[in-house]
Amino acid sequence: MAAEPEHGEPISRTRALLTPEAAARAVEEPAGGGAYLDLLGGDLESTGAAQRLMTTRLVPAIYERWWRPALARAVKGLTGPGMGEEIQIARLLLGLGASDVVLDVACGPGNFTREFARAVGEGGLAVGIDASRTMLARAAQDPAPAGILNLAFVRGDATSLPFRDACFDGVCCFAALHLFSDPFGALDEMRRVLAPGGRIALMTSARRKLTLPPLKPLIELASGMRVFESREIVAALKERGFESVRQRLAGLVQFVGGRLPAST
Repeated sequence: MAAEPEHGEPISRTRALLTPEAAARAVEEPAGGGAYLDLLGGDLESTGAAQRLMTTRLVPAIYERWWRPALARAVKGLTGPGMGEEIQIARLLLGLGASDVVLDVACGPGNFTREFARAVGEGGLAVGIDASRTMLARAAQDPAPAGILNLAFVRGDATSLPFRDACFDGVCCFAALHLFSDPFGALDEMRRVLAPGGRIALMTSARRKLTLPPLKPLIELASGMRVFESREIVAALKERGFESVRQRLAGLVQFVGGRLPAST
């Protein structure tokens, strides 16, 4: 299990997970009745149209109820898992238990992060990280009325995570890896912050036989979304030392999980 951050307010506990350099530049930004830690200040360069949409005011406002379910249904197919089942898949791959410390990469408005916080209980901590101010403004609104007091959010770069080595028991990245400018660098970072025995859960793109190869570079160039080969992410996790790697394909989407050895 990862070293447990000191007890106290979620933001204080999250500060304890940051590298000294990141903690020194972290600024607490108010969001409704809550707050998040901002480590970026300015804006990150967008990788394409899909990522730019996430920084608008419209998409964060409709993301949980309309945008994310509709887009996911389009790429997963009519028989693919719905949003509720996605959360169940993530929790299954992560194997979350009481007092675990879990990171939700590219957390958006925090719908998965909140469920992780409920799963790990008061002794655990769920941290969401995203680069979008507008997403985090929704995510970090006061969670106290919902009884979630072990939840915090950070505005930071997923390809250069601001956290100390081996400080999380689980890392989740659903529906975002294909948007990163350096997805395999991001995987390196996720692996770095996982403690021995730590688990990873990913949902990202997957090229199937029906996707014509000549269209792949055109789709990627126009949207900024990378289309991974069907076994590319599985191989990448194994190369990084993950064991018991599992994959489920649904339409043009893949769910992949794995676990690090208990000792290294």
